[in-house]
Amino acid sequence: MNTADFLLEHAPEDSIALAEAGREYTFEELRASVSVLMGRLSHLGLTPGTPVGILAPNGLFWTSAYLAALRMGLVVVPLAVTLPTEEVVARARWVGADALLVGRAQAAALRLSLPRSLPVVVERKERLVPKQRSTSVEPSGGVEVDPDQDALYMFTSGTTGDPRAVRITHRNIQANTTSILDYLDITSEDRMLVVLPFTYVFGLSLLHTHLRAGAAMIIQPTFVFPQAVVDRMTSERCTGFAGVPSTFGTLLRNSTFGTTAVPTLRTIQQAGGRLAPALVEQLARAQPQARVFVMYGATEATARLSYLPPEELSRRPGSIGRGIPGVDLRVLDRDGVHVAPGEVGEIWASGANISPGYLDDPEATARKMPGGMLRTGDLAKVDEDGYIYVVDRVEDFIKSREHRIASQDVESVVLDLPDIVAAAAVGLPDDDAGERLELVVVRRRGSGLRVADVIAHCREQLSKHMVPEVVRIVDALPFNASGKVIKQDVRAMCLRLAEGLSGAGDCIAGVDDDSGGGVKVS
Repeated sequence: MNTADFLLEHAPEDSIALAEAGREYTFEELRASVSVLMGRLSHLGLTPGTPVGILAPNGLFWTSAYLAALRMGLVVVPLAVTLPTEEVVARARWVGADALLVGRAQAAALRLSLPRSLPVVVERKERLVPKQRSTSVEPSGGVEVDPDQDALYMFTSGTTGDPRAVRITHRNIQANTTSILDYLDITSEDRMLVVLPFTYVFGLSLLHTHLRAGAAMIIQPTFVFPQAVVDRMTSERCTGFAGVPSTFGTLLRNSTFGTTAVPTLRTIQQAGGRLAPALVEQLARAQPQARVFVMYGATEATARLSYLPPEELSRRPGSIGRGIPGVDLRVLDRDGVHVAPGEVGEIWASGANISPGYLDDPEATARKMPGGMLRTGDLAKVDEDGYIYVVDRVEDFIKSREHRIASQDVESVVLDLPDIVAAAAVGLPDDDAGERLELVVVRRRGSGLRVADVIAHCREQLSKHMVPEVVRIVDALPFNASGKVIKQDVRAMCLRLAEGLSGAGDCIAGVDDDSGGGVKVS
């Protein structure tokens, strides 16, 4: 089955599909909008299998463009609106996109940089939903596709290196959507507040699961004002919310979300990196009426790989749970043997949701997905019951003298401090130690927390070799479009500050050091 048909198969016509900018759209209106865009795309003479880019914010246009392209058998290339124009053009060219579907706000700047030979379909919101309903606006059945045909070229988040385009097939999407719905009780009565972009695999999985369940998506266009997000969640009577660690760090410590329950909220999804156990515990206490699902995934896995049942949160702090239905999740040593409980190995995954590989990169495909299994690059332990605990990314381990330090262990301890919103521990080149541990933190608004307070807490809670040598307080950490910390950019920031380069302190709120360059721990 074509994935567009799969996603809309059970959606009731008169139920709300999404709400944006003060207006709600039913599934009937969404289908009509899909038909309109299919008509516009059909004039371009595109053949099935042709890549087309989508550059627009979350909303009716993005959703309609996505479904229209899938229904026509085209390969969708989601492009983040936060990308510089030259990067959008470079990615579109690299994947061989033969057309772009572009939001109105992005169209003007983009047209100046695009070659005239590349057709652009620009959003016309007033024409997306025809005023007169008729059978002519009902979309025809989707193009028949091979389940293993590419449906998406999804760029990785790029938190640890240059992004790649991951090939996601129709089978991948349908398998992962079905698996997620097997453990998340989403119904047509649900209303999900969406802050994650659909260009991010976690955000896109929200679109997939809620379309398939016939549930409503309430589009929140910005996360700049966290209290406004909480207010919208309440006023829209939202039953679901999903975010990455930075989302919940901000909500819990810079809004009333951590102190006032949202009565209608019944499901919270967290993925996109490890949320410190202290924040998970605070989240569960803050919204006791909601079930909190801690999940783990990867772009190469379409979205989800594991989840921790809410009833296990307090029993297994820090765990990502076990494989979701249809996924075989293993923690293996260097010889490919299952590790014993308490030992460290790499997480490997297999299942119908695993990508067939990277676009035009057979070497990386063979290295990352040998034999159809996915090497996640995450090191982890298992307990006696098979529950998995991520230790750190392979590349984020800090090698200082004779020690190997997991950056996530340091970050979790620091986030026990209620005035810390976000933290990143990184290793910097050091002549004596090989790498020195540096810590960069963001304080809660209005906090008087000092570097000395952070250092004292670290000395009290961490082994001596895990206490950061340098602590810096900054206004913001570098995040990608998905809200995930970009560790390589944190390292670059620390190096600039250490070298005292001009402009390096723009984001610094210096406290104990007049230069704003942080404080060395002695």
